Amino acid sequence: MKRIQFFRESIKNIKEIGTITRSSKFVCKEMINHVDFAKSKVLVELGAGDGVITKHILKAMGPNTKLLSFEVNSAFCDVMRAIDDDRLIVVEDSAEHLQKHVDELNMGQPDFIISAIPFVSLPEELSYSIVRNSKKALKMNGKYIQIHYSLLVKKMYKTVFGNVDVNFVPLNIPPAFVLVSEKRDED
Repeated sequence: MKRIQFFRESIKNIKEIGTITRSSKFVCKEMINHVDFAKSKVLVELGAGDGVITKHILKAMGPNTKLLSFEVNSAFCDVMRAIDDDRLIVVEDSAEHLQKHVDELNMGQPDFIISAIPFVSLPEELSYSIVRNSKKALKMNGKYIQIHYSLLVKKMYKTVFGNVDVNFVPLNIPPAFVLVSEKRDED
């Protein structure tokens, strides 16, 4: 998808997409920097957009790893489905149904979840539900990796996971934060 098409789609659906520009290569690299690709068999991406982060994930993944990418915007899903990689499974559904799709596909627990969901534009109850469901789905010691453009909802990750590391990426428009939480308990 071209930048102008991304911009138009974003303007039409700003609350759903949460930004008017794609993530920079610096943000994409920071997001995947927290993934242990050598040990990963199942990865999940939430809020995949038009696949800018997806392509970085696929490039770093092993040949036997699967990537389950969730996106609710149908135009973005069409772009994602055009990516020619049989390790990628595009799911046009809300991330709150993560467990249902993982179970139906018999994938097992994800090793890492990489998210670009714009939680600041979603109702708080839905945001917490998605993050709690993500933690529940993850393997023990798995990591949840999230991009944000502010730290307004940092508390949510601390509340759900009990931990959160913040990484600042200035080379993005707007500058971004990559928040990383690890599943350390089963609650």
